[in-house]
Amino acid sequence: MKLVVFGLTISSSWGNGHATLWRGLCKSLAKRGHEVVFFEKDAPWYSSARDYTELPGRGRLIVYEAWENLPAADVRRTLDDADVAMVTSFCPDGIAATDLVCASKAGLKVFYDLDSPVTLDLLRSGAAASWVGPRGYRDFDLVLSYTGGRTLDELRRLLGARHVAPLYGSVDPDIHQPVPADERFRADLSYLGTWSADRSAALNVRFVEAAARLPGSKFILGGSKYESDFPWLPNMFFVSHLPPAQHAAFFCSSGLTLNVTRGPMAAMGYCPSGRLFEAAACGVPVLSDRWEGLESFYEPGAEILVCDTTAEAVDYIQSPSGWLTHVGRNARERTLACHTADIRAAELEHLIEDAAGTPAHPFEAELTCGV
Repeated sequence: MKLVVFGLTISSSWGNGHATLWRGLCKSLAKRGHEVVFFEKDAPWYSSARDYTELPGRGRLIVYEAWENLPAADVRRTLDDADVAMVTSFCPDGIAATDLVCASKAGLKVFYDLDSPVTLDLLRSGAAASWVGPRGYRDFDLVLSYTGGRTLDELRRLLGARHVAPLYGSVDPDIHQPVPADERFRADLSYLGTWSADRSAALNVRFVEAAARLPGSKFILGGSKYESDFPWLPNMFFVSHLPPAQHAAFFCSSGLTLNVTRGPMAAMGYCPSGRLFEAAACGVPVLSDRWEGLESFYEPGAEILVCDTTAEAVDYIQSPSGWLTHVGRNARERTLACHTADIRAAELEHLIEDAAGTPAHPFEAELTCGV
């Protein structure tokens, strides 16, 4: 299968969750004999933090400066020769790419909304989602959503999607696995994530206020877009953007790590973040906010710890280390069984074959793990 993708980025993991997901998927698709061509618009914030330059196998990464500078005839030939042509959310030229993809001779036209609750939230508020054209998702043969549950119905209702299915996040266990602790990242509670306004309240309750109540404990935060007005405390430490190769050391250096979901995604449910799978694959116990469908991915109390208040967060931070280690081990086992990039690549194959009306390969029920 030849898959052509017009996406946000795969070359830089700075300030986004798309790149890490695509790297794992491309690696797994290559192992299964597929070819991926990924078109990415260059941006200064990505080019200055580029940590990935070559796709595996026969894959190609095409970084372009401006849409109008792309050789149109070459792009059309690439699309016409594709088995699957895909556009993703937050693609800077998403509408132009949609027009090109839907007019092409590609075997199957697919939209992958990795931010579907954000897309829907923008449209409901009357704002524009720059990757959604006037016809919504009507012209795509298949619409994939990073978020499941009620989101799938809303994609049909508001955007006219005809064939919708979830394709959740995943993790590459070759990169995210238990590793020795790194003293630079040693902490009682860690959090790795890009700052966003719709995560700030949940982050404050579980991280900032917990740090205020435990002045003798160490809290470490990693990510990008944090400004000087963030409510820093003396026992909170910050590391700027970390490339994926350092994520495992970051997670494995704390007794507990925090997962906080973006507001629109938490409101819709069935929204596991990529960071959640990464931390769990490292065997680190995860403390998470609560959202509908969480138990479909990890069992609360056994594979993941869920809290709503600062007091609960403090109790978990102070829990016996042996018990926390057991929870982390359970989370890793569940991740390897249900949430790896290899499993998602197989799911993607099945969804494409189903949408194209071609005979699907036998698809083991355990791949979906009840989701």
